[in-house]
Amino acid sequence: MEYLYRTITMPNDYEGKVIVTVIKAKDQIVSTKAVLYIHGYLDYFFQNHVAQYFVERGFHFYAVELRKYGHSYLKHQHFNYCRDMKEYYPDISKCIEEIINDGNKEIILLGHSTGGLLASLYASEGYLKDKISKVILNSPFLKFNTSLFKRTIMIPLAGLASKLYPYAKKRNEISPFYGESIYIGLRGEWDFDTSLKPLGNSPLYFAWLQAIAKAHRKIQKGLNIDVPVLVLSSDHSLHPKRWTDEIKRSDIVLNVKHIRKLSPDLGPCATYISIKNGIHDLFLSEKKVRENALEAISEWLQKQDICSEQTSSE
Repeated sequence: MEYLYRTITMPNDYEGKVIVTVIKAKDQIVSTKAVLYIHGYLDYFFQNHVAQYFVERGFHFYAVELRKYGHSYLKHQHFNYCRDMKEYYPDISKCIEEIINDGNKEIILLGHSTGGLLASLYASEGYLKDKISKVILNSPFLKFNTSLFKRTIMIPLAGLASKLYPYAKKRNEISPFYGESIYIGLRGEWDFDTSLKPLGNSPLYFAWLQAIAKAHRKIQKGLNIDVPVLVLSSDHSLHPKRWTDEIKRSDIVLNVKHIRKLSPDLGPCATYISIKNGIHDLFLSEKKVRENALEAISEWLQKQDICSEQTSSE
């Protein structure tokens, strides 16, 4: 699959110049349906097989690389940094405008992890939320996978510290086994640019923690997304202390019980499905597992189409 990359200059923020990268899969299909993929934290778009899947089913495929991520990162910026998730709303709006200008009328937001959290927030309160027809979430980051003490004491304290020291940071706590399990140079099957998707040693900014905590409070209060939402996650989580092959069949980043419990709070039309033996990014799971995840999406989309046809005929 080949892609068109478009760099769009956005209004300056507190760090200066800002750009966002809009990526479009080249295709020959005639359709007014499109998918917009939103990557996760410490991530960028490289999931070519996901784009191929949607194009083969008649969807134009777009991906965004948000400000300070991937190809949108500029040297004067702090990598993957934000102070509020709303900073990304204009990036999503700009992508939706591009998709509409290309002649598309049905737009599905597809978000992974932190991108799933962002997709949820935008579908609830974003400027162009009325242009979104469906939302699909791949292991959305709806709650911190940490102890009650850290969630209620340490993270709020870090948020307070970020008010005085905006770039205060600590060592990132994401398990190093996750990158090891997916990267082709280690134990995985996926080839990606480790300067854009680091395997380790990335700082965890307190301001980012505060932004996520604020977003999580919105989730817990309920978002009331008024379009169909599909939430997918692994069927179990794991907290490994050493390497085990079970890492390649578990979510070792988030607690899937949190995702399952909070999914109904996203809106009245939210559906949750667990994928047996999935990893955190379900689309990077072992071949049969990722095929099951994509098939679950196909079946859900078909049900939504049937429901829409029945509603329109009444």
